[in-house]
Amino acid sequence: MPRFSVIVPAYKVQAYLHECLESVLSQSYPDLEVIAVDDCSPDACGAIIDEFAARDPRVRPVHLAENRGLGAARNAGMAEATGDYLVFLDSDDTLTPDALHAIADRLKETGEPDVLVYDYARTYWTGETIRNQAADRLTEAGPAPFRLADRPGLLRMLMVAWNKAYRRDFVEQEGFAFPSGYYEDTPWTYPVLMTAESIATLDRVCVHYRQRRRGGILGTTSPRHFDIFEQYDRVFAYVDRNPELARWRPLLFRRMVDHLIVVFTRRDRLPRRRRAEFLRKARTYYRRYHAPGTPVPARARVHYALVRLGLHRTYHALQRTAALSRRTARFTSRLLKGLRAGALRLHYRVQRCLPVRADRAVFAADGVRGHGCGPGALEQAFRTHAPRIRTAWIAEAEQHDAVPTGTRRLRPGSAGYWTALARSKYLVHNADFDRRLVKRPGQVLVQTLRGTPLKHMGLDLRERPAAAGDTDFGELLGHVDRWDYVLSANRHSTLTWERVYPGGYTTLEYGSPRNDVFQQATSADVTRIRESLGVPEGAVVILYAPTHRDYRRTQRTTLDLHRVARRLGPRFVVLARGHHRHGGPLAPAGDQVIDVTAHPSVESLCLASDALVTDYSAIMFDYANLDRPIVIHADDREAYEAARGTYFDLRSFPPGAVSRNEDELIDIFATGHWRGSRSTQLRSAFRERFCPYDDGRAAERVVRHVVLGETGRPAVVPLGNRHPVPSPAAAPARSPRTAVPQPTDPLTVTENL
Repeated sequence: MPRFSVIVPAYKVQAYLHECLESVLSQSYPDLEVIAVDDCSPDACGAIIDEFAARDPRVRPVHLAENRGLGAARNAGMAEATGDYLVFLDSDDTLTPDALHAIADRLKETGEPDVLVYDYARTYWTGETIRNQAADRLTEAGPAPFRLADRPGLLRMLMVAWNKAYRRDFVEQEGFAFPSGYYEDTPWTYPVLMTAESIATLDRVCVHYRQRRRGGILGTTSPRHFDIFEQYDRVFAYVDRNPELARWRPLLFRRMVDHLIVVFTRRDRLPRRRRAEFLRKARTYYRRYHAPGTPVPARARVHYALVRLGLHRTYHALQRTAALSRRTARFTSRLLKGLRAGALRLHYRVQRCLPVRADRAVFAADGVRGHGCGPGALEQAFRTHAPRIRTAWIAEAEQHDAVPTGTRRLRPGSAGYWTALARSKYLVHNADFDRRLVKRPGQVLVQTLRGTPLKHMGLDLRERPAAAGDTDFGELLGHVDRWDYVLSANRHSTLTWERVYPGGYTTLEYGSPRNDVFQQATSADVTRIRESLGVPEGAVVILYAPTHRDYRRTQRTTLDLHRVARRLGPRFVVLARGHHRHGGPLAPAGDQVIDVTAHPSVESLCLASDALVTDYSAIMFDYANLDRPIVIHADDREAYEAARGTYFDLRSFPPGAVSRNEDELIDIFATGHWRGSRSTQLRSAFRERFCPYDDGRAAERVVRHVVLGETGRPAVVPLGNRHPVPSPAAAPARSPRTAVPQPTDPLTVTENL
């Protein structure tokens, strides 16, 4: 008897069925059976199911002689099920990695409840993934299991069958079955939740609910949407047969009316000629099932009144009025925005006529949530070493809390923003200021850029259309012509920047200011950061931070981070950091995987970790300053090289061990190779080449040169005399830094590529 019976009904989904079945069979929890029901599909669904059954004995095919609909197909699957729990999965949806493992753990933890409700996320054909907005109702806080009366808010979630696991004995004992017709989930889900003696929740996305561009059943215009009335008849008939459930009638009534309103207002569902008939029937059902004294939310009273009265023409008149109001509001908004933009342009022109203020500096950074990167480090150095300079930081309003006290906060596009750009002497950025910026005589623009370049940048992207996207190279060179200083961490960076960003600026090869914190932080800082992240004491923390893939529409990692963490053991914790251009999590959070994509400081994450796993990201050059282990995971080198290209082959000069697939990565950590003597030697050579000036005083050197006018090359602490804060995890003694030979010419590797 398997733990789970996963029931997958299939009809006209040949394009999605492979992915659906693979998502189940590749689960890390193998104790399952897949009952794939071919609902007499006219396409290749039946053949696909048979192919999977031939290769995996856990797949049990069921072929129906005639098309019977989704409800009947699910019933046919239930008749064949032998598992402890039933899990329904629509054949164009997928289970997320490790979903069944998480479900099994939660079932065991909550004492085998009748029903376990878990979360889902909508996945769009554009590649976007959005989690269920009602996820807060799945909190695992409080007693578990419970009855519906303890948490009635569950009835306000999407009433579908596929976001729950059902104890099979409970379903069979109560005789639950799916009816025919559209909205078949309605008379299944409500009775199941109301009847269950024990319910538990799992606050984890277990299903990716595909939003198809076209072809979804509920997005098809059809008179079959009238089936919704019969489905609610079944729900209320069930309540009538079970008087103890009468307390739910008011809530069921509100849910029914809300559902009818959704069907009526969605223009892609009802045929135009049948809309009036639908509303008249809705009026009948409103009166039939209305419970006296049922409270109606204030924002829904107009809709409820129109349904109660069946005022089809009034409803449409109000809809047209609302649409006209929205169009008027949009026009007014555009007009006001235009007037405001014109006023700000005039304001900026006036400010440019006033003198430049020598005691003002303005800072901004792309890819930073608040205050950070090179500009953040320089802003702090300005306040420390040139206190007469008043600094301002440009950030959105929601990021202002991250800006240090004493630094003026500017919102992009505001009058203060344009005043600062017009009159501040020092302008500091890691990318580019507003293209409308007019650089004035006497202004000094410092370009920090973002780390040491491995992947192709600037003019080198002219030969890489996938990476260049819609870059306007003429505009790019116009920005370069405004730069006065460019910061460089090493000779490799200097030679690369001057070639790919040709201009008349001065290069300051003083080190990377954003890395100063690695030499300045203390063990107490590390402990504080780890505690704030929820890292258990004594854990070995791996920071996984891949770069953006220009050749991929979606950026979800191919690594199964949960599997990696489980294989390494409970002591290991993975911090998963998605690229700022991606924004979303790399993987669902779990006991050993912490999503830190939204964390405002990548430097803090580096300090909190014991090792870095990355691919082609510039973070490796920064992290090397901590002298902690680095592992390169490059499972798509050929594709990345073709799309973006790199300045040298990491395989010939890596900062540590290199893995080409998931199992090799696991082996590197399991065997201790990640911090072995060979990895230490590779890292030492890497540091000598790319970290010659990052001694904790790079920002100070820049301020002394640019602001204070000090000349001469400032002294630099040698690598051997630097003592970055140690890794929290116990590590073997470091090996000497002389074991791996380097090229005599720092460009040799690049030239050989």
